[in-house]
Amino acid sequence: MFATRLGEDGAVLRPLEPWRAEEFLAHMERGREFIGRFIALPDAVVDQASSRAFLQAYADKAAADTARIYGIWTDGTLVGGVLFRTMDVAMGVAEAGCWLEPAGVGKGLVSRAARLVIDWAVEERGIHRIEWRVASANEASIAVARRLGMTRDGVLRQSYPYRGERHDVEVWSVLAPEWRANKGATPAA
Repeated sequence: MFATRLGEDGAVLRPLEPWRAEEFLAHMERGREFIGRFIALPDAVVDQASSRAFLQAYADKAAADTARIYGIWTDGTLVGGVLFRTMDVAMGVAEAGCWLEPAGVGKGLVSRAARLVIDWAVEERGIHRIEWRVASANEASIAVARRLGMTRDGVLRQSYPYRGERHDVEVWSVLAPEWRANKGATPAA
């Protein structure tokens, strides 16, 4: 099993696989309300079966080379993750994303993990454009996009219906030449 250190604080990044469904569900339970403020992940993972199905769907997408999902652990506890929600290798485009429970906030974990997976996508998979789609109200995720050296491409006004309300979604991106020139912009705190 591979695990990649995210720094000197002992945080690690590793694939989130179906056999981790129970741990993933416990993580969602701890962070359900916090994580669910802007994304539907906690709505999709509500019990052991749905947790396993969610992770299996990503395992199938990884096998098809169309998506990836990774967990972030601190002190042996899953506290968040990063993913490629979509990956179109032929087109050279991938959409990255993230989530954290409160215990993982403020440590630079997402920035460090996203840097690692984006670098892999650009350098090893040949992805030319990495997108980051984020609710306009999600200031923390927008700050990550900025730290990663991404450019705000625009706003998709009221494009995301979520929990009975329509939300604006900002599209941020970084292109492979920009990524290589900056290697992920400002280091995480």
